[in-house]
Amino acid sequence: MKASTTDTATEPTANQADPADAADAAGTANTADTTDTRNTGGIVNTAGTTGTAGASDTPRSTAEHAADAGTSASVAPPGAATPGAATPGTAPPAASGTTRTGTTAAGRLVALGRAELTLLLRNRTALFVALLMPVAMVVALRGTLGGMDLSGAGLSLGEALMTGGIGMVLILVVYLNLTSALVARREELVLKRLRTGELSDVEILAGTALPAAALALAQIALMVVAGVVLLGTDAPRRPEFLVAGTVLGTVVMTALAAATSAITRTVESAQITTLPLFLVSAGGSGLFIPLGMLPDRVASVCELLPLTGVMRLVEAGVSGGADTAQLTGDALGAVAWTVISVFAVRRWFRWEPRR
Repeated sequence: MKASTTDTATEPTANQADPADAADAAGTANTADTTDTRNTGGIVNTAGTTGTAGASDTPRSTAEHAADAGTSASVAPPGAATPGAATPGTAPPAASGTTRTGTTAAGRLVALGRAELTLLLRNRTALFVALLMPVAMVVALRGTLGGMDLSGAGLSLGEALMTGGIGMVLILVVYLNLTSALVARREELVLKRLRTGELSDVEILAGTALPAAALALAQIALMVVAGVVLLGTDAPRRPEFLVAGTVLGTVVMTALAAATSAITRTVESAQITTLPLFLVSAGGSGLFIPLGMLPDRVASVCELLPLTGVMRLVEAGVSGGADTAQLTGDALGAVAWTVISVFAVRRWFRWEPRR
């Protein structure tokens, strides 16, 4: 009996664990990983607290995991939109304190015109043609007209020089310069890239022509002032005709430049493709020879030229001798050439290089 009692007291039962081993096991279960990570409904919840002994056997809800993490998380059902996120087909919400503003046509034209003016100022050849060539042509024109009897045309030498000089500015500054600019932008793929943005086709062409048109109008204004101050010419007697002819001539030359660029392969060949209109206009539209000094049959043919109607308006504005009915027909002729040029641009203008 005593031996049996001693054996029972000294030998542990099958269900009794050693205290040291139990403590080690509890510490391992409770302190091995202080971060409790569970995946409930596809959402990972991370708890940063130390568990207590025996708590791992108790099921925990999603709200309890969120409370342990120190956040108030809510489980969104599948397919629900996340607050503050952009849904497909809608623009993302604007940041607080900012305003989304769109560009206007005027702003886009000004921006493109400013860029074209910068390129023009950097191109010495184009700048020479735009600024110095009209002056050189006026000097040559003075030598040509100096030996002519201008009384038959009803013009003085100063008025003839002013009229021819304005025509030279329209041809050289607008037509020749703009044709080369459009061809250069096309070959450099600038026009193709501009079409991928907000600019429309009309805005691209108008913005490209804006610096040349503004420069031409400024030169014409300076030419009129120089004629009055330096040459002693009278001020324009019909300034409204002069303004109308200048503006209409700028529009016609712009449209013709865009149409001519369609048949111009390179910038160098623009000097050849623009030469026919320059020569025909210089001889038949009143640039070198006043229209009133041409024979009747030659004058009737030259009235069909693109720049003839414009030059008649300019001449009427400078000298004041004007027939309203005739000037109306001249203006309609210039408008007709503009319409023809616009049709040619819409039909054959090239936005990409030829390959």
